[in-house]
Amino acid sequence: MADWLEHSAQVELPVSVDAVWQLWSDLEQMPNWMKWIESVKVLDDQPELSRWKLASGSFEFTWLSRILKAIPNQIIQWESVDGLPNKGAIRFYDRKEEGSIVRLTVGYKVPMVLRWMDGLFLGQVVESTLQADMDRFRVYAIEHGAKDNAL
Repeated sequence: MADWLEHSAQVELPVSVDAVWQLWSDLEQMPNWMKWIESVKVLDDQPELSRWKLASGSFEFTWLSRILKAIPNQIIQWESVDGLPNKGAIRFYDRKEEGSIVRLTVGYKVPMVLRWMDGLFLGQVVESTLQADMDRFRVYAIEHGAKDNAL
């Protein structure tokens, strides 16, 4: 039996929501700011599907993910369809002249026996990693997304 755990992180950016949407919707660019994501490959014949590889130290996981919902400048929602059980959403908030806010929520399945680890250290590791990824995305977006879409 397994249980779903969920964690979130967000970042404010001085970059337009259009620019941050363009960066996030290009899934194959994720390894540029997501520390543990080694690769993402969108399937040519089914662009709603992508193959992900997460690697850190001695562990490695892969999964196939399906985009469930994509509303430009608002949300990208996904779930895994094989491999590592996960789901989540990236939400975009337009702050007009002030830029945008991007909020990432990730859920993953762990055996019930390991649920207690979430409160001890697993959850802290996941949340700190997600926040560091979002902070790296902020830098990446300012460097790459603001070129043509600066406020």
